[in-house]
Amino acid sequence: MATIDLRSLPQEELVAQLTANGYPAFRAKQIREWLDRGVTDFEQMSNLPKDLRLKLADLYSVPGVKILKKLVSAIDGTVKYLFQLDDGETVESVLMNYKHGWSQCLSTQVGCKMGCTFCATGMGGFIRNLSAAEMIGQIEAAQQDTGVRVSSIVLMGMGEPLDNYEQVVRFLRMLSEEGGVHIGMRHISLSTCGVVPGIYRLMEEQIPLTLSI
Repeated sequence: MATIDLRSLPQEELVAQLTANGYPAFRAKQIREWLDRGVTDFEQMSNLPKDLRLKLADLYSVPGVKILKKLVSAIDGTVKYLFQLDDGETVESVLMNYKHGWSQCLSTQVGCKMGCTFCATGMGGFIRNLSAAEMIGQIEAAQQDTGVRVSSIVLMGMGEPLDNYEQVVRFLRMLSEEGGVHIGMRHISLSTCGVVPGIYRLMEEQIPLTLSI
């Protein structure tokens, strides 16, 4: 049974896993190109040898994100998405058009533990963290649906980003990899309600994003 989330592996980790299994490093680039095109069925990755496709299907899974509901503002074209994840849970995301380009507000958790009185998300309690793949999937789903390129990201949707620290940092580092959504860190804003230990950890990462508190 597949146990490893392939889409959440940064390129260097994917290369390391492939070479450890006896495959050349360039296969990682081919796999990433298929994933960036939205292909999640390993059998469709036609330039990979059959034995590698079988190995991938045995060891890995690729989490999916699909549009369950979509609302478009008649005033400014803002798009609000309700995304469904593979386990049936849902998260919200908003795509906004500014003069500098398209910006997307992403969710990082299903539910939230923080209990902020002004926020509806926490009223339903916390269910689980999102993986880096599910965060990237929100961007890819919106881009494929609208045909636009998302050029900036705001981590201000459902959940507290610093309460899902490991996967959020993994997501951030994957954003700037070649191919894929390829968004620079200076176009990322992370919003926190004030998780101080997480803020100090993030400072040590030296990721040049914008922190909003």
